[in-house]
Amino acid sequence: MSMKQLQIIFVLFSFFTIFQISAESKNINDSIRLSELVVTGSKTEISRKIIPLSVSQVSSEEIKRTGQINILPTLNSFVPGIFVTERSLLGFGVSTGGAGSISIRGISSSPNTEVLILIDGHPQYQGIFGHPLPDAYVASDVDKVEIIRGPASILYGSNAMAGVINIITHKQRSEGLQSTWGTSFGSYNTQKFYGTLGYKKDKWNAFVSANHDQTDGIRENTDFRISNGYAKTGYEINKHLSLNADFNIAAYNANDNGSVYADPVPFNIDIKRGKAALSFDNKFGRADGSIKLYHNFGNHVISDGFESTDHNSGLMIFETFHPVTGNNLTFGTDLKQYGGKANSGAAANEEKNITEMAAYAYTQQTFFDKLAVSAGIRFENNSVFGNELIPMGGITYSISPNTTLKTSASKGFRSPTVMELYLYAANPDLKPESMMNYDISWLQNTLDNRLQIELTLFIVDGKNLIQVVAGTPSIRQNVGSFNNKGLEFSARYNINKHWNISGNYSYVNISKPVLAAPRQQANLNVNYHVSVWHFGLMAQHIDKLYTSIAQDITKNYTLLNARISAQILPQLEIFAMGNNLLNQKYEINYGYPMPGIYFNTGFNVRL
Repeated sequence: MSMKQLQIIFVLFSFFTIFQISAESKNINDSIRLSELVVTGSKTEISRKIIPLSVSQVSSEEIKRTGQINILPTLNSFVPGIFVTERSLLGFGVSTGGAGSISIRGISSSPNTEVLILIDGHPQYQGIFGHPLPDAYVASDVDKVEIIRGPASILYGSNAMAGVINIITHKQRSEGLQSTWGTSFGSYNTQKFYGTLGYKKDKWNAFVSANHDQTDGIRENTDFRISNGYAKTGYEINKHLSLNADFNIAAYNANDNGSVYADPVPFNIDIKRGKAALSFDNKFGRADGSIKLYHNFGNHVISDGFESTDHNSGLMIFETFHPVTGNNLTFGTDLKQYGGKANSGAAANEEKNITEMAAYAYTQQTFFDKLAVSAGIRFENNSVFGNELIPMGGITYSISPNTTLKTSASKGFRSPTVMELYLYAANPDLKPESMMNYDISWLQNTLDNRLQIELTLFIVDGKNLIQVVAGTPSIRQNVGSFNNKGLEFSARYNINKHWNISGNYSYVNISKPVLAAPRQQANLNVNYHVSVWHFGLMAQHIDKLYTSIAQDITKNYTLLNARISAQILPQLEIFAMGNNLLNQKYEINYGYPMPGIYFNTGFNVRL
């Protein structure tokens, strides 16, 4: 199916739906999506529409409707300009053939080091390789996800060059004891089992969860299994101060039979990763902030003999002051050390660590409830690369209560990882990658708050790209610059109490071919709710996705998924889902065919 045909289907289906039911109730009291409160773009809770950066939010309900077990693939459906690679039903894997690469605005690498993943604001990446391990992010633990599309280095430092994904986990908010649990079964012996328990009494709250997911895979020796546990607790010392702590541990095992275009080479990974964090938060009338301590750790054993241990530890302190009406003034400092050791590479069995220290200031002033001016600067010191200065500035203007214009210019950067400096094709003389991002956005809210639209245009200029240059031996070098241009569009229409439609489209013109960065991406989500029934339809089209740059191979494909559920009791939901209903034959990772039509069914219980 061509892109043009898909666009025609989208338009006709949307028009038919609106024609059939738009005459119904116009007095729907929905929340104004443009006014959602977010924290990731400013580190203090603020309306999304006055942050000059491009910020998206995905709710737990939207995550649930996709039926995805892992959180990252759900972002493809709801956020323009972002794409996450997959290679099977479950399991992203590591090393050659590994998936889970994330691109934002056409900026991507393998492994993924340009997009920073946070959990509740804490950085998540391996100390040696500098990238997250996406298999550890389970959808059932997530309350919502906030995404910055474009650099966020001023607030989060290195690795936030292309953007940030902040996974915000569940917190028990209602008094008493609550539990949820459920299971699902599907094609290729794919199974999920999960359970959560939440408790709140007066000033104390706690939440724990356990998950187990597994699949036999779509071909021999591609099975995957993961078990993880999560615990979170908080205590309100008084109305101004609170203490929060959380801990997560995940263990997973996966087999990889390699590319279908080569002889099978069985490859097994056995990984354990964990994190712990403690935060002391304050909230007063004219100030709010936090002191956060975090520690990430992992052990990785691969059947080819590779083994590594790593850590990523840090301290974050920030405080936002509100000295006068309409003003936010944030000061912060970060200290982190990351590293570890591996049993192979140029620095085999040597402990290698890098320390980063930073201080930043960010301010926003609103004039006449219409114009907001933002500016900030970060000073970063890296124990290997020295100093880096990161500026940012932006303006938002509310033409009316329903129309907002935003523009920003921001710098992003990424320091080379321990692996790039010391282990494989190592070069200790590498320079950090950097880029400047310029964008302008139009946000519109109309039809009695039922229709929300966002359109963004962007230009990205980058330099000092790090790539492996072939030779004897091969070596990593800073090889040049890149320039990306494009647009992102998203819309949501709450037609009435039964129907809602959301969709997004992104186009990026990439100066140099990049894996995991499609030229065009379009998504449509249609939901219908009546009585105890809920029907969901999800369509996605991908145009010119590079799966192999060396062989100049690109893929186009169109996916159609559907989900039906019934709340047969107040405490019990049953569901069934069909995936890739068009039975597309496609690859996202070269040599790893994705499944054709497959199904799953299950139930969720809430007590």
